[in-house]
Formats: sequence, structure tokens, C-alpha cells
Amino acid sequence: MGIIAWILIGLLAGIIAKMLMPGKDPGGIIVTILIGIAGGLLGGWLGKVIFGVDSIDGFFEISTWIAAIVGSLILLVVYRLFSRAAR
Repeated sequence: MGIIAWILIGLLAGIIAKMLMPGKDPGGIIVTILIGIAGGLLGGWLGKVIFGVDSIDGFFEISTWIAAIVGSLILLVVYRLFSRAAR
């Protein structure tokens, strides 16, 4: 997949993760996109390491989206923990 596809998946996965975990977060749409992109990569890596599957198959594959959303949720939790601890 190309960089444009990763940005699009990241944007959408970040938005979905934000909808699943509503609340106030510092940052804005840029932080959501970055968390989504990094979450997609994290989710794909975790899927490969833990389950031994290639979860980043293609843009329209459900495994790609699940991996990106789960990775985004993980990073969103970590981000919230660190942003609250910094206050």
C-alpha cells in the first residue's frame, strides 16, 4: 500500500478509535491522524508477532482495518495516560 492509503487508513482508524473512546484529548485532528497511522503500523506488527498472520494485506481487507483500529485504540490509551501524567 502507498503512503496515501496509509494516511487515509490512519485518518479513518483514528476517527473510529476516537469514537470508540470518546473524551477530551489534547491535540486535534493532526494528533488523531498520527495516532491512527502509527496505530495501523502497530496493529499490523502485533498481528504478525502475536498471531503469526500478515494482517496488513490490502486497503479493502477487513484484517487491515481491524489491525489499524486496535492499534489506534492501544496508542490512544497510552497517549491519554501520558498526557494526564504530564499535567
